[in-house]
Amino acid sequence: MSNLDLINKTILFVKEKLANAEGGHDWFHIQRVYKNALLIARRETCDETVVKLGALLHDIADSKFHDGDETVGPKVARDFLESEGVSEDTITHVIQIIDNISFKGGNNEKVFSSIELDIVQDADRLDAIGAIGIARAFNYGGFKNRPMHDPQIAPKLNMTKEEYKNSVAPTINHFYEKLLLLKDKMNTPTGEEIAQKRHEYMQGFLAQFYAEWDGEL
Repeated sequence: MSNLDLINKTILFVKEKLANAEGGHDWFHIQRVYKNALLIARRETCDETVVKLGALLHDIADSKFHDGDETVGPKVARDFLESEGVSEDTITHVIQIIDNISFKGGNNEKVFSSIELDIVQDADRLDAIGAIGIARAFNYGGFKNRPMHDPQIAPKLNMTKEEYKNSVAPTINHFYEKLLLLKDKMNTPTGEEIAQKRHEYMQGFLAQFYAEWDGEL
């Protein structure tokens, strides 16, 4: 099977698996991450097949929607790749990307490194900030029936992985607990450049949000 055939089959597989997914973690999220990853990969020396497969399969079964079980996504991805006759080296690398891409509170120690992981992680993080990131945050907050903002509940920084996974804080807190931190956690020069612009957009949004909240505008 050619690489093009494999990628096309993977796209069809992901579209089918995520047909009824929550709006911030659906096929369109995957498509945006895929495009971001291709943009970054063009400026790096990397295995583009691993980057493409990692981007397409990174959220194939997000643990947030599987009772926190982080083993589901890697298993679904492995079963699919094995069924398509993909080499074990490539499968292992893609699984490592899936296992290590998540923010998880931002304090987890990195146990695997590769330029391909760096690229896909940056691509995923870029989709969590800027205008799309704002929309995704409030979409997920609504999906979980969380308040937009509660001035009495302060953001909790430096959370453990478990605290981050179990947080039920208002959506605005998520900006301080994750989104505004991502600019300084990018891996590649391209990721850093794009993240800076999206970070500034979020800062402007927050200033406007608080002004409206307090009846100043």
